[in-house]
Amino acid sequence: MQTQVVVNGLEVEAVVDHCLVDALVPRLEELAAQVPAGRRDFVFLAAPPGAGKSTLAAVLVKCAEQLQMQTVGIDGFHFPRSVLTGRFVETELGRVPLATVKGAPETFDVVALDRQLRASRERDLVWPEYDRRVHEVVPGREPVSASLVLVEGNWLLLDEPGWSDLTEHSVYNVFIEAEPALLRDRLIDRKIRGGLSRDEATAFYERSDRRNIERVLTRTDRSKVDLLLHLNPETTTTSGGVR
Repeated sequence: MQTQVVVNGLEVEAVVDHCLVDALVPRLEELAAQVPAGRRDFVFLAAPPGAGKSTLAAVLVKCAEQLQMQTVGIDGFHFPRSVLTGRFVETELGRVPLATVKGAPETFDVVALDRQLRASRERDLVWPEYDRRVHEVVPGREPVSASLVLVEGNWLLLDEPGWSDLTEHSVYNVFIEAEPALLRDRLIDRKIRGGLSRDEATAFYERSDRRNIERVLTRTDRSKVDLLLHLNPETTTTSGGVR
């Protein structure tokens, strides 16, 4: 299945296994029908970097237009640049500013994310966004008003303090598995298309993406996963097991 969707402000041609859409959209319809009046429910979509979660989220929202479902990401809850440059974290390379590991769980304000999810259950709130042009969090533009909202992010199902409590806000959790070698190729190619040389793209992968991939794949709480998907090299995702 091929469809045009907008991801991070760019129009892309998404290729998704139609069996996945045919299976997941009816489930989303069921969940939407169960939302109590005056409330809002959340579906979590988690995956390692490069697995295509933002693209899949956009495809699902497009295919379930009759639900008027919305999708939001967690990137708007990165700490601001002033915090990332002023706080430090211990890594295998020594003590470094958080800015050098941007995208890791420690670079997010998970307390603010938890507060936003809790408050959004019964109120239409504007969510902050991450502007990739200025590499900084910016105010959102439109309130989240749909009764069912798809929240996507790498760390939503992370079994670590702060993050593990977030699933009290979700009614359904989806996780995308993927082979690290496949993710490596996709992420390096993405950086090259963004203007880096292959050496620069590879160095960035080793410094940041590789560690994040390993952490997502090893620290995700799979006992909370309702639908497990597997990344297929030929498509965005293909369906897997259901808990």
